[in-house]
Amino acid sequence: MLTGMQIAVLGGDARQLEIIRKLTELDAKISLVGFEQLDHSFTGATKEKLDEINFSEIDAIVLPVPGTSNEGEVETIFSNEKIVLTEDILLQTPEHCTIYSGISNGFLDGIVSSSKRKLVQLFERDDVAIYNSIPTVEGTIMMAIQHTDFTIHGSNILVLGLGRVGMSVARTFHHLGAKIKVGARKSEHLARITEMGLTPFQLGDLEKEVKNCDICINTIPAPVVEAGVIAKMPSHTLIIDLASKPGGTDFRYAEKRGIKALLAPGLPGIVAPKTAGKILANVLCQLLTESTTNGKGNS
Repeated sequence: MLTGMQIAVLGGDARQLEIIRKLTELDAKISLVGFEQLDHSFTGATKEKLDEINFSEIDAIVLPVPGTSNEGEVETIFSNEKIVLTEDILLQTPEHCTIYSGISNGFLDGIVSSSKRKLVQLFERDDVAIYNSIPTVEGTIMMAIQHTDFTIHGSNILVLGLGRVGMSVARTFHHLGAKIKVGARKSEHLARITEMGLTPFQLGDLEKEVKNCDICINTIPAPVVEAGVIAKMPSHTLIIDLASKPGGTDFRYAEKRGIKALLAPGLPGIVAPKTAGKILANVLCQLLTESTTNGKGNS
């Protein structure tokens, strides 16, 4: 239970609603900023303006998955209010106050460091990434079906990267009957690909491997699907880039060649916001519960 804990939830999308629901079930006291256009109300949660919150009493601040912009602005779809998180706000909070975000950037890292508060990036956790790979794979399947005129079954599909998402993508498309090759650099990843019954290849050989590719799915957040690679692809190839922005694909050259290339980060929040929200809510509430058990600020 989170009885007595005061939490400020700043902005966000439909995923935040599951977080709010879970926090109120655990008896936390919630201040909602950027939700005045939300029709639904939650017992134990109060809609407030940013300047109405007494941050000296706030034990945790929950930001949306993207965190803030490089100017500190917090994204919200339930408000027209401009919400900006500043170092001054963080300095008003108790020393034990922890900031929770999906990801971070230089601005957010900077104000958290300057104010000597703790930042937890939920998307850096293995459990969140693995759970999120489930709706990511379903969204990738949806995109593959929508943007091709052939079946996944029997298709030649390249998956680039064997991280937490790459592994789930490769396994699932394999079970759908696709012919899967997985590109990786580490020898242990190549061994795991073989153990999974898939065909491994070194990423350095990508230009050679794409010659018969129907779908190329990239999960590596670095320039991988470059112009030289795209030049060797058949004209019907579909590129689905799941890496975080700006992705690992030369989208300009793909367009020039007439090859469809789709950047699709954040699929869980698009195709399954309720599930994605529950994933974040469960992990966040576990961390908050641990912090109350261990003493505030020791999560």
